[in-house]
Formats: sequence, C-alpha cells, structure tokens
Amino acid sequence: MAIKIYIDQGHNPQSPNTGAEGQGRREQDLTYTIGQELAALLRQSGNYEVRLSRPTPTTQLGTSNAGSLRARTDDANAWGADYFISLHTNASEQESASGVEAFAYARGTPAFRLAQDIVENLTEATGLRDRGAQVRPGLYVLKKTRMPATLVELGFITNPRDSALMANSPGLFARGVYNGIVEFTGVR
Repeated sequence: MAIKIYIDQGHNPQSPNTGAEGQGRREQDLTYTIGQELAALLRQSGNYEVRLSRPTPTTQLGTSNAGSLRARTDDANAWGADYFISLHTNASEQESASGVEAFAYARGTPAFRLAQDIVENLTEATGLRDRGAQVRPGLYVLKKTRMPATLVELGFITNPRDSALMANSPGLFARGVYNGIVEFTGVR
C-alpha cells in the first residue's frame, strides 16, 4: 500500500496569505515549483501517493490567512495523509542569513525525526548550512494536522545564494526533501 504524502506548497499566489519576497523572487512561486518536482519524484517511485495543496500555480486557498491555513490542514486530514510536509522559504533582515531548517510540533516524535532527516538530506543535496530541526508547537499546520507534520524552510529567499539556488536548481531541493522522506520511511 502506498504511503500518502501531502505536500503543502506554502502560501497563495496572491493575497491573502502570500509569502515572503527577496532578491526579486516570491516565496509562493519557489515553493510551488519545488513542490511540483518533489511530487514527481515521489510518484515516479511508485511507493507514494501524493496530494498537493496547490496543484496549479493559480490555486488560491481560503479568503483569509487563517482560512488558507485551515484549507490545507482540512484537506490533508480529510484525505487521510500519512505525512504532511509544508514547504517554505525563510527570510531575514540580515542578507547573510542562510541555510535549511525544519519545524515539528514536539521532540521525540515521528514528525521531529522526519524534520531531522529532511534537513540532513536537503543540506547534503544543496550544500546549504544545516540549521537543524526545531520545535514550534504554535504553527497552525503542525498543530491542526492529524498526521506527523513538518514545516521545512528550504533556504533564505533574502540571501542571494540561497535564493538563486532555489530559483535556478529547484530539483536539488526536491531531491533533498525526497531523500529525507526515503530515509525516514525506509521506502524508496
């Protein structure tokens, strides 16, 4: 039986709930593309069933920030996903801030181990700094999902190198997340 992975491409293409901007790029565009590439890798394996929060670049979820987040978690819960992975880009006022990190609801959980495996493999695939896995129980998508969930900050959209790498080599990020999922599940 296939493992059901819900890929949440963070943010909407337009308001409400748009993402960060930096280096002339928009978070919602980067997460959309990387999510599509990740879905293709998972589907090619034949061992994963995939659902995307934004199947098209113009998919708009909700009419408010809260409604957008609720639409994502409600969809994943109703579908019966085994794992929920929310893709985002980080941002900082310090242009030098760089690296990959991920969040889970609590330590010592399958979600936290999934976050660790994804960060490790993303770092290996992209060469970006490993900022580790952290606990963030206040994040809506982590507390409202019924399955292990992680929110992954792929890199800093405000950092010239991170931003260019996400835009020009989305496949590296998709492969890193995919490898983390494979390491965690033990299923290629």
